[in-house]
Amino acid sequence: MKEKMDIDEILCEVREANIPSKSAIYIWGYNESGQTARKENSRHLRIPKSLSSNLFNFSEANGKNLRWLDVVCGREHTAAITSDGSLFTWGSNEFGQLGDGTEESRKEPQMVKLLESEFVKYVSCGAHCTAALAEPGQNDGSISKSRLWVWGQNQGSDYPRLFWGAFAPNTVIRQVSCGAVHVVALSEEGLLQAWGYNEWGQLGRGFTCEGLQGPRVLSAYARFLDEAPEPIKIVQVACGEYHTAAISDTGEVYTWGLGSMGQLGHCSLQSGEKELIPRRVVSLEGTPIKEVACGGVHTCAITERGALYAWGGGHVGQLGLGPMGGVFSCTSDGSSEMLRNIPVLVIPCGVQLVTCGNSHTLVSMRDGRIYGWGYNSYGQAANAKSTYAWFPSPVDWCVGEVRRLAAGGGHSAVLTDARSLKELCEFRLAESVNLTNAHLIEDVASRTAADSLARLCQRLREHLLEQGGCGCEEKEIISGEQ
Repeated sequence: MKEKMDIDEILCEVREANIPSKSAIYIWGYNESGQTARKENSRHLRIPKSLSSNLFNFSEANGKNLRWLDVVCGREHTAAITSDGSLFTWGSNEFGQLGDGTEESRKEPQMVKLLESEFVKYVSCGAHCTAALAEPGQNDGSISKSRLWVWGQNQGSDYPRLFWGAFAPNTVIRQVSCGAVHVVALSEEGLLQAWGYNEWGQLGRGFTCEGLQGPRVLSAYARFLDEAPEPIKIVQVACGEYHTAAISDTGEVYTWGLGSMGQLGHCSLQSGEKELIPRRVVSLEGTPIKEVACGGVHTCAITERGALYAWGGGHVGQLGLGPMGGVFSCTSDGSSEMLRNIPVLVIPCGVQLVTCGNSHTLVSMRDGRIYGWGYNSYGQAANAKSTYAWFPSPVDWCVGEVRRLAAGGGHSAVLTDARSLKELCEFRLAESVNLTNAHLIEDVASRTAADSLARLCQRLREHLLEQGGCGCEEKEIISGEQ
């Protein structure tokens, strides 16, 4: 009877609140610059933990039920969008990438004030810059419903500034992606414009050059090497460190930029270590792709049927194909490593989302599970306490339905939603876990098929036992305090 009373006490607040929906951001990994928004002193935090709404000062929000819409990780900074269109940033800020007009890093999330009158819809974080798409709060239809704002390194300002570049004013921007030193924006008409540095051909202009380059629209795509390049309509774009990938409206993948580690997916390159214009990945012909993601030196793609392909550098496990030695070449030498320069099937079906960090990869599956692999020194890729996760490994402590994945230089984030009463109860229980009730909540979760919650309780208790039940990080995790 006492157990039932304890559970009722935990659940009653949810029953009375009758909240229609709720969301959470789980974040973990490297924390040197405060990019996890967690106050522990540890440089890395291996246990995923949801961020408290108190950090963002919108717990009541004037009666509105705010949720998270998106979360994105840069090299050492993080950005998130709320359902009222507000943008929050935190972490490293030495190049003004947080958009607050300073170059001082912050561990506490703050709203980007200059975009307060805008409804932010999309955000991308690069190594040291940030870009966002937003619509003016007051729009009579004469202004673009999706305008591009940029700030940080090479963007001309520590504050967000409106940027049209090579596009005509009031062009509707569909997407933007930031790399290490270049940015690419996609218009609703399917055109790409790129700007930044071009020493590896990552701007897709047919040549390399030194110094910061202004924006220019890409107009030449090489579908066949023996035919003249032609315009292609693009529907999605992704920037890696020094390479770029895009998907055409027919589901074909084009890549360009640095390809020395096989990250472009071609068995040979036309310009030494580089491809200077977008070139079709011919080995994926007949396999329509719906999403592409780029890491430091690797690339991943999801097919329309949910299969995951990966290619490029796998020296720390970021391809999920097992231990791989040496640096590969795009020169055919008869070795088995040749296969790593072209897409390899990693997961045959069921993949819903993919994101690539600098040296690790995360996916969410249609059954709700999350898997990661790659460099794992900070716990960013997998549960296991190993430096490398060579194969897809579970990251399965995040309660709720996965909506977004994000991976940065050494940290990771997951955005989940709760829309049913069962999921709302799981959220409340996850927030209530402490050393005293962890076993009880785990038991309830196991009996009600709340698998993620059960795994969360189990892993927290195991973590405490491994640490001898002490340590500031462990106390913070169990107490639920920020």
